[in-house]
Amino acid sequence: MPPDSQNPTLAVESLVTHFPIRNSFGIRTGWLRALDGVTLDVAPGEVLGVVGESGCGKSTFGKTLCGIHRASGGRIVFQGEDATHAGSAQAKRLRRKLQYCYQDPSASLDPNWTIGRSLAEPLVIHTRLSAAERMARVHAALEDVGLAREHLSLYPHEISGGQQRRVGLARILMLQPSLVVLDEPTAGLDLSVQARVLRLLMDLRERHALSYIFISHDLSVVRLICRRVAVMYLGRVVEIGPAEAVFGAPSHPYTAALLSALPVVGGERISERFRLEGEPPSPGRLPGGCRFRQRCPRAGPACAQQEPELTPGGEGHAVACHFPLAS
Repeated sequence: MPPDSQNPTLAVESLVTHFPIRNSFGIRTGWLRALDGVTLDVAPGEVLGVVGESGCGKSTFGKTLCGIHRASGGRIVFQGEDATHAGSAQAKRLRRKLQYCYQDPSASLDPNWTIGRSLAEPLVIHTRLSAAERMARVHAALEDVGLAREHLSLYPHEISGGQQRRVGLARILMLQPSLVVLDEPTAGLDLSVQARVLRLLMDLRERHALSYIFISHDLSVVRLICRRVAVMYLGRVVEIGPAEAVFGAPSHPYTAALLSALPVVGGERISERFRLEGEPPSPGRLPGGCRFRQRCPRAGPACAQQEPELTPGGEGHAVACHFPLAS
């Protein structure tokens, strides 16, 4: 645990989210273990990166934190308050401070509503502000994300993808949150727009004292803006620590394999130690022992017998591996 997280904004303990697998008759035949025991925390003002392959549980983790998916087990403590199984009144109150930014911004905006109405709607639901006060906050949020007031009369299909991202961020800012879960905030954008969105995110963090959980496939972006990084594989965190340590000297073979897969134009790769081969097993039919062992070149008999626990190392770096690369 990092030294400044003694009073974290968010503390997650053994968080579990399982979905039922049903046959054609609707009878449950098993469980899809999308999230299977995640423990971590987020300090005030921190940017925590969450990385891994598609299907590793990153988005499920973010949606479970925000109440979009219901936790099957474990505990979520947000700003000192247990939010694991929040009732409707508590959930409504918590949503003002814990916000989720969807991967596809156009899908989170009603195509039949103008941008102005979409931005004002959270204030209608969560506050008792007058119409004039709501409009003042809408204008302030637009200014925060660098959009002109003329956008208020437009519809989502009339603006670009980058502008849709900005509208999504403005909508989140309407309720003045403390923690924002950013799900692939730069996906599908060209490099110049990505750079502008990243600068905007970091500027908003400074101005509004925000904490971020930054979910992304783009390891180069995560390395650039995240202070700490959690690496997920099939619903579990297999490595977590300072970004410099995770990227500079990965301890888990899976982390090293992810870094080896980074495309490079000139220069050298961050890691050449392993290459990922094959596909991960289904979260509904996980192997016994270490769930990465079938793809791991270092796997031994112990890996088939017992699943490794996340073991703390030096300076907040922890790894779940029987044979970490540092050994």
